[in-house]
Amino acid sequence: MSSEQILIEACKKQDPRAQEQLYTKFAPGMYAVCLRYSKSTLEAEDILQEAFIKVFRKISTYKGDSSLGYWIKRIVINTAINSQRSKLYMFPMVDVEDVNIVNPAIDALNNLNHQDLLKMIKELPDGCRVIFNLYAVEGYKHSEIADMLEISEGTSKSQFARARQLLKEMAVQRNILKNERAR
Repeated sequence: MSSEQILIEACKKQDPRAQEQLYTKFAPGMYAVCLRYSKSTLEAEDILQEAFIKVFRKISTYKGDSSLGYWIKRIVINTAINSQRSKLYMFPMVDVEDVNIVNPAIDALNNLNHQDLLKMIKELPDGCRVIFNLYAVEGYKHSEIADMLEISEGTSKSQFARARQLLKEMAVQRNILKNERAR
C-alpha cells in the first residue's frame, strides 16, 4: 500500500493527523484554484476551508478512479462555483448573439506577465471571471459550464467572449499607461 493510500485510509477513519497531512499536501495548490474564482484572499480562504470540510466528509466515497489531487480539485472547483452562483444572477448575462466584440485583432494580452493577467482576471465581473476560469484555465467545454451553472451554452460563450474583450481592453489600457510613464 502506498503512502497516499495509507493517508486516505487514515482520513477515512477521521484521523486528525492524517487530515492535517492531507491538507498540508494539497492546500497550497487548491488555494491557487480558489484565488482564480474569488475577488479577495479572504473569499478564497473561505472557499478553501469549505472545500476541505467537504473533502473530509466525502473521503469515504473516493474510489481511486482518478488521482486524489484531481478528486480534491473537483470538490474545490464545485465549492467555488457554488459560492459564486448566487452572485452570478446579480449581473446581467447576454446571449452570444448579442455580443459586440470591438476590434478582436488586438492582441495586447501577449505582452502581459502571469501576475498582471491574474490581477486582471480578478477585476472581471463575477460571471465573466467564473466562466473564463472554467473554460480557459480548467478546460471545461461550454456545454459542461452551462450544466454546472444552470445557464444556456450561449450565455457561457457570450460571458467568455465578454471576459476576453474586457481583458483585451484592460491590457490595452495598461499598455497605454505604461507607455505614458516611460515617456
